[in-house]
Amino acid sequence: MAGPGVSFFGKEEKKEVLDVLKSGNLFRYGDSKDPKFKARVWEFEKKFAKYSGVRYALAVNSGTSALLTALSALGVGPGDEVIVPGYTFIASISSIVYARAIPILCEIDESLTADPADIERRITPATRAIMPVHMIGNQCDMKAIMRIARKHKLLVIEDCAQACGASYYGEKVGSIGNIGIFSFNIFKTISAGDGGAVTTDNEDLYRRSFAFHDQGHSPLRQGVEVGKRPFIGLDFRMTELTAAVLLGQLRKLDKIVKIMREKKARFKEKITGCGDFEFRKINDPAGECATILTVILPTREKAQKVAQVLKTGTVDQSGWHVYNNMEQILNQLTVTPERCPFTCPYYKSKVEYKKGMLPRTDDILSRSINVSIGVSDRGLGAGFGITATSDDTEIDKKAEEFIRATKGGK
Repeated sequence: MAGPGVSFFGKEEKKEVLDVLKSGNLFRYGDSKDPKFKARVWEFEKKFAKYSGVRYALAVNSGTSALLTALSALGVGPGDEVIVPGYTFIASISSIVYARAIPILCEIDESLTADPADIERRITPATRAIMPVHMIGNQCDMKAIMRIARKHKLLVIEDCAQACGASYYGEKVGSIGNIGIFSFNIFKTISAGDGGAVTTDNEDLYRRSFAFHDQGHSPLRQGVEVGKRPFIGLDFRMTELTAAVLLGQLRKLDKIVKIMREKKARFKEKITGCGDFEFRKINDPAGECATILTVILPTREKAQKVAQVLKTGTVDQSGWHVYNNMEQILNQLTVTPERCPFTCPYYKSKVEYKKGMLPRTDDILSRSINVSIGVSDRGLGAGFGITATSDDTEIDKKAEEFIRATKGGK
């Protein structure tokens, strides 16, 4: 089980890693006077910022760390509500809790991303931010979401963990909201096993992000002596080894996305019109990552039968990507028994989560099947499909399997 990035590991990544090992500097703040130290993390940040169309990128050790860093940089905290879709990886929601804010779950639409109309319905005086999640490679309706954010003076954190390489009408994801985050774990478009990044055009948000991710320090630890810091920080630093792999992967990102789009287009063409199903809505077809092809069937029963034949599951069964399966969120199981932030005196309301609280999301996901194009992950409900290295013959064979399954065959 993996995403497309690992399928493209080669001599570039190997050379970068070996160069780091030879230098002996594995820490991002190696000896700058040593000619062997080439500061891979710093180099990756600069190149990823340029790729993403922003002024600043901060490399961190995971996508979850990136989420908490971004929320903290924005000043989201006690008493605040953050609207987030009920279909997302659990980290989107848990990071809000660890920022001591309250996740407010919203419905998705047929794009399997946050429904802008439902986002607006859930805004209250306590709402501080919206977290649109570009789920399984598909961009959210960012025009509508940004319009809502401006109207209500809300912050926007783009969760691009599953959409690295995607764009939205010419703008790279992660450059549209106030701040964006990315993940580079094993299931992502490019991967170093783990890792993450924060992107922004705002210098103050960048400086706050840097301080939060590294014990309150200024960018690149300018002035590391003991003294005044803006606030208490943590340690979410990326290592030079991780950055070395990502530098090799970043050079291939556009190529990887191009290949994914070509493979998805072929699979989709082969099955179009061959059964009683629809494809999920893509908000900008020219800019999606194309790592997953989602089909939506007319009924839950039909979807379950097709999934059973394909030896996969419907999307509502995809583990910690669906709110109904997140018992620790539903039961507000915090690490300490006081259950803060849910019982925090700064939060004047009361929030409850329960299975079935998002009926439209439940309906859509129960009728949907994710077909792997490059991301093979049963945790995403993508237990059937093709890989990043599948040739045309294998794509056509898998397409025929899918067609037979939708018609009741095996």
